[in-house]
Amino acid sequence: MERDELLDTRSLFRRPRPKDNAVTQRTTGPNRGGSMPEEAPRQDDYTAIKADLHARMIAELQEDGLLGLGPEDLEFAVNDWVEELLQTESLPLNQTEQQQLARELSEEATGLGPLSPLLLDPAITDILVNRYDQVFVERFGKLQHVNVRFASNEHLLRMIERLAVAAGRRIDQSSPMVDLRLADGSRMNATIPPVSIDGPTLSIRRFGRNRLRSVDVLKLRMLNEAMWTLLSTAVRTRQNVLLSGGTGAGKSTLLGILAEAIPEDERVVTIEDTAELTLDQQHVVRLETRPPNAEGSGTLTARDLLINCLRMRPSRIILGEVRSGEALDMLQAMNTGHEGGLCTVHANSTRDALSRLETMVLMAGADLPSRAIREQITSALDLVVHVRRFEDGVRRIASISEVTGMESGTPLLQDLFVYRTHGSNEGRLLGTFEATGIVPRFVHALRAAGEDIPLGIFAEPTREGRGSL
Repeated sequence: MERDELLDTRSLFRRPRPKDNAVTQRTTGPNRGGSMPEEAPRQDDYTAIKADLHARMIAELQEDGLLGLGPEDLEFAVNDWVEELLQTESLPLNQTEQQQLARELSEEATGLGPLSPLLLDPAITDILVNRYDQVFVERFGKLQHVNVRFASNEHLLRMIERLAVAAGRRIDQSSPMVDLRLADGSRMNATIPPVSIDGPTLSIRRFGRNRLRSVDVLKLRMLNEAMWTLLSTAVRTRQNVLLSGGTGAGKSTLLGILAEAIPEDERVVTIEDTAELTLDQQHVVRLETRPPNAEGSGTLTARDLLINCLRMRPSRIILGEVRSGEALDMLQAMNTGHEGGLCTVHANSTRDALSRLETMVLMAGADLPSRAIREQITSALDLVVHVRRFEDGVRRIASISEVTGMESGTPLLQDLFVYRTHGSNEGRLLGTFEATGIVPRFVHALRAAGEDIPLGIFAEPTREGRGSL
């Protein structure tokens, strides 16, 4: 929107505001002695004034269709609204409090309100609002309660509705859940009554300002050099890799790191529910699913995008997360010339990941016997990497396993690397990443084709060679 058009639109909500408004009447009444108070209002008075003005501001901005503006234009409109408010209304606030009010109202309309200070802490990876007065954050893998709160459930609800409108999404009693991406790339999920009984909830998954790379995770000891040599070689030589793990285990982070090994001259197509992957390659097409609109139509699922992706001549397909019937299409793609695929799945172990894939293939409506599905899985996948957040809050690769085939109808897995714990010290686990002594089958084929892979990385460590990481 052009700046002149914005000024014209802003004038729509410049309505006369009576100086003897409800806020002023409530907060400027006589004190116990019958005289007018000379000091600034108490904190609860200030909070009440801000809550009333915030509700009024949001209502006027929404009525005039300004909440859907871009961040810069919205901030411009909000600042103008606040400036006019302070010029036309007599508020029982001193100059410092007026400046604070202007700043906080701007944050309420364009940012995350009371949560804004939390965004300044780079160590916070998750912000979890269970209700208006109960906020938790995750720092270094540990959940902590923080002294942050909203004024009320209505205050929290207004912020959620504003964020949904700004993202082109909808949340109300008929559609009480929403997923969206914030301006900084963070993922947000919100629920409101009647789904969440105690009031609105908010969950924000943040991503670091600086993308983690392989050198960073090696320093953080998420894996060791030998494991990275294996994984980077597998990706570069077009092996199909499945990443498994629980929520917040580091699957997406590892997915982005493995993508570093994809050659620059390949065309990469990514499919995600919320686009968060940032890749180095120049030739990247990013696809994102879409929820239903207000009429309940317009849904684009990961399966829809994957089917379309196969018509886009992809060299590589990266599926952010396998959740449902797209598992069948992904396996078929891997088995029909689209090698080098990367995808993630929620699972508690490598074997559980294969079982979940089988279940999700059935969700596609395919009338296939279990044996046929398992044969598809074992034929398509080469490696399964399981990531886990351990008891000390550190995310590590728990195991790297090779899919070797089937026996008696059961997929066979053999561990290549595992993380073994040996105790703890001051709350941090002591353990080592260890090779099991097994050389994966595809490595032999690659070496026969001239690919230089040192077999020494697969040597099982001696007892004396085991150290702590």
